Amino acid sequence: QVHLVESGGGLVQAGGSLRLVCTASGSGFRIAAMGWYRQAPGKQRELVAIKGSGGNAQYPDSMKDRFTISTDNAKNTVFLQMNNLKPEDTAVYYCYARSTFDSWGQGTQVIVSS
Repeated sequence: QVHLVESGGGLVQAGGSLRLVCTASGSGFRIAAMGWYRQAPGKQRELVAIKGSGGNAQYPDSMKDRFTISTDNAKNTVFLQMNNLKPEDTAVYYCYARSTFDSWGQGTQVIVSS
């Protein structure tokens, strides 16, 4: 079992930036991929970015020009740099890790005002 803790959410104006951080903790686990999902009120949870242990990253087309995922594998940490934020990006952002079982963080709130 992997425990994930996110941080870095907050309130920003449209056009601003945020950097989310998630660290995995535990013993005896191996992570195949880490990433970020988000869920806005009334909508399904959607993929934001994901990066495999081999280094490949993927994003939805609507986000790849503004969001960047990076990892520090030695520290079991994943980052999400979000630039040019829009009100539509307002959501709870969840860290995700794929291991023997899928693990989720508790979520961090991102609010983008217009």
